[in-house]
Amino acid sequence: MKHAVAARNLFAAAHSACAAYLKNTGAAMVDFAQGEVQNPQFPLPSSSTPAFEIPLPPPPLPDFPVPLRRSATVPVGAIVEEEEEEEEEEYLFPSTEGDGEGRGKNKEVEVERKEIVVGVKNGVEEGKGKSGSVNLIQIIADLDDHFLKASESSREVSKMLEATRLHYHSNFADNTGHIDHSARLMRVITWNHSFKGIPNTDDAKDDCYSEEHETHATVLDKLLAWEKKLYDEVKAAELMKFEYQRKLATLNKLKERGTNSEALEKAKVTVSRLHTKYIVDMQSLDSTVSEINRLRDRQLYPRLVQLVDAMTTMWEVMRAHHERQFNIVTLMRSLDISQSSTETSEQHHDRTYQLLIVVQEWQSQFQKLVNNQRGYIKALNSWLKLNLIPIESNLKENVSSPPRVKSPPIQGLLDAWCDHLEKLPDELASTAIANFAAVVDTIFRQQEEEITLKRKCEETQKEYSRRRRQFVDWERRHKQKKIPDEFGRDKADGINEPDEVVKDKLLLVELVKKRLDEEEEAYAKQCLQVRQKTLVSLKNLLPELFRAMSDFSLECSKMYSELRSISQNVSTGQSSS
Repeated sequence: MKHAVAARNLFAAAHSACAAYLKNTGAAMVDFAQGEVQNPQFPLPSSSTPAFEIPLPPPPLPDFPVPLRRSATVPVGAIVEEEEEEEEEEYLFPSTEGDGEGRGKNKEVEVERKEIVVGVKNGVEEGKGKSGSVNLIQIIADLDDHFLKASESSREVSKMLEATRLHYHSNFADNTGHIDHSARLMRVITWNHSFKGIPNTDDAKDDCYSEEHETHATVLDKLLAWEKKLYDEVKAAELMKFEYQRKLATLNKLKERGTNSEALEKAKVTVSRLHTKYIVDMQSLDSTVSEINRLRDRQLYPRLVQLVDAMTTMWEVMRAHHERQFNIVTLMRSLDISQSSTETSEQHHDRTYQLLIVVQEWQSQFQKLVNNQRGYIKALNSWLKLNLIPIESNLKENVSSPPRVKSPPIQGLLDAWCDHLEKLPDELASTAIANFAAVVDTIFRQQEEEITLKRKCEETQKEYSRRRRQFVDWERRHKQKKIPDEFGRDKADGINEPDEVVKDKLLLVELVKKRLDEEEEAYAKQCLQVRQKTLVSLKNLLPELFRAMSDFSLECSKMYSELRSISQNVSTGQSSS
């Protein structure tokens, strides 16, 4: 269970970060596209300051990447700061599962999913301007819109996983930190349930621990606390059993000797007392096991079912958005280099680097999402297998233990979940994102070479201008020296003869000019190659990327639909029985 709590933290963090980088990728692509088009319809802000800052490597948990802001010139709808603040508050203050608001949001998501699917079937006019012409910026803006909506579809799952409350739950479960959350929790655990209706001034403040407000994370924390309690009780019971068996052996020896009746009676009393205490301890242990099983079946299992249901909806919406993105990028086949800018600016170079960093992080967080979900479900399943093993004792026949459920509902769900996750084909999607990042990296390095050539041309141009200016000044002074005056007409001798010094100095200037021409030709060639490489790469890699993401989303959607059917069949079987 301790591993499960830690794995849930990692799973929640990766889910939240992956959603953020999904959104950031769309925003970074919009910025990138602005620099790839000559005289874009939606120009960048006139300020030299980038609209988005280049993100630094992600900080340690529980901090999450801040979604990149979309510039006001991008035609994908206004996105205001309050929206992010509202989202942050909903992490922090999750609504009660199953309430009207939650159901309403699920309906909105379902309606949105159906609208997207209908739009795909009917072939909606995305990626094209009002004139019907294909425009790179409009294509990327439409991709960004679907990135944003795909990211937003994960909000309900993020609320369930409570990604922003990692440190709170870690401290809570591990009994560390300056707030003694475990002490509060143990008051609830040790509180006799028969007196639950009696108000208590201390516990009244802890409304967040009442069961109607339990969350996925707090249920795991409760289970971990009860497991720790069970561990201590089993350990104490083993020591008690050892002491009981030692005293029983002493009593048997006294019986065999048949002497010293006082010592015999004293040994009988000790053995009887230890036996009684052992039975009481075992009854307490059984109560702890019963509470763990109750939390398992009535708290954890329903929340896993809710998570499966939310995941089903999320991946259905994700699939629809990625399919739409695939259809949009097919329009890029008609794009030609005439729309491309003639050269790479320093600002566009920075935006390319921003896109590279964001896509690399998207790939990293995507892989973490898959791996940490596997780790979480695997940890839960491993815990469950241990949980189902009965605690054996040679004195158990004297204790009326409650009957154990041989196959609780959670078992079938976790077994199927583990099996599906192991077979989930995530490699293609992960590789497609990595390939896209590699291509952006290649573009970035080619841009770097282009900018280096440009700077070299600028330096050579300065050198040429300086040498030419120096030559003109020298030549003027040289000619003045050769003009004869009225007192020295003999100096005019040989004035029309070739001047080898002038030729040599002019040759040096012409050599610099030749070098400048060669460098400018190489620069122009590099500019063209970068434009062609960029356009071809986008045409080839983006369809591959969105097809892979669409296929992966479809597999996830199928997986969670099957898991939802399993949980629904279990519920139907329970209600009929």
